[in-house]
Amino acid sequence: MKFLVTGGAGFIGSAVVRLILEQTEHSVFNIDKLTYAGNLESIPDSQRSERYSFARVDICDGKQLKDIFRAFQPDIVMHLAAESHVDRSIEGPGEFIQTNIVGTYQLLEVAREYWSSLPSDRQSVFRFHHISTDEVYGDLDGPDDYFTEQTSYAPSSPYSASKASSDHLVRAWGRTYGLPVIVTNCSNNYGPYHFPEKLIPHIILNALAGKPLPIYGQGKQIRDWLFVEDHARALYKVATEGKVGQTYNIGGHNEKQNIEVVHAICKLLEELVPEKPKGLKNYKDLITFVADRPGHDIRYAIDPSKIASELGWIPQETFESGLRKTVQWYLDNKQWWQRVLSGEYKLARIGEHHA
Repeated sequence: MKFLVTGGAGFIGSAVVRLILEQTEHSVFNIDKLTYAGNLESIPDSQRSERYSFARVDICDGKQLKDIFRAFQPDIVMHLAAESHVDRSIEGPGEFIQTNIVGTYQLLEVAREYWSSLPSDRQSVFRFHHISTDEVYGDLDGPDDYFTEQTSYAPSSPYSASKASSDHLVRAWGRTYGLPVIVTNCSNNYGPYHFPEKLIPHIILNALAGKPLPIYGQGKQIRDWLFVEDHARALYKVATEGKVGQTYNIGGHNEKQNIEVVHAICKLLEELVPEKPKGLKNYKDLITFVADRPGHDIRYAIDPSKIASELGWIPQETFESGLRKTVQWYLDNKQWWQRVLSGEYKLARIGEHHA
């Protein structure tokens, strides 16, 4: 089978690409605009093959998309390309509207035209898998509430509103035009190759450098954490085995307050990197509470029982095992994140690469 992955140089997208190349015989065409968080070094040369292709493409560019669909002839589209950082969406929502809404519309239209032209046997195989977030649901009220596939949408930030819009577009193209679509909504991801602005890598790298560990408010916000490689397995399973027209929520069964996450990272670093920056006694002494961000949701938690019962997926990592693997990965791969922090990784972005 042939997989067209949008945003395949991003954090979750690159995990999906690595999984397909390492664990299947399928072909992958990765298209990515290579904005600040897109990094081709997240797909190491050692894991690329003749089954892998890449093109630098903006999903808002319908002509380029048509050319790729025509040339590659995908069986499955996995749409991960998105602007995805809440703080950035608050400071500048325009890019989020453009990429997440307009880009998804362009991709849907190109996919619909392509799918309509296929012979019936290939039409029946084709899938458009849209990957989204639990943030579209807003936040939860009681401690015993969970997001399910029936939870009403109530996005709080420009980011989550743009993702909610793209979810609605995908479902509408399925309902109106018959495009075989599937939607997944996931909880907070963490793991290797995570861009350093996100909470877990930001805390790891700041602690190693002896810099403050900034925590919004009192750090009481609760998130459900999902190891990115577990998520990639779930996405592949949904794309290949999921039922057309369905939504699947993917979560890790790992609810933690942000402050708990930071304390856990500090504890791991005490064990793994006891040699601290000069003058520092304990990593947790670097914790600094800062003013909370506007509209900050208090709690997210996903009920993933549908994907477990219908598709047999459950996460393999606990939060403790996944966090240990993550911290160790950042300790073992300093060149990757040092190049990201310095901006050097962007130097390889010009032009198009085919493995």
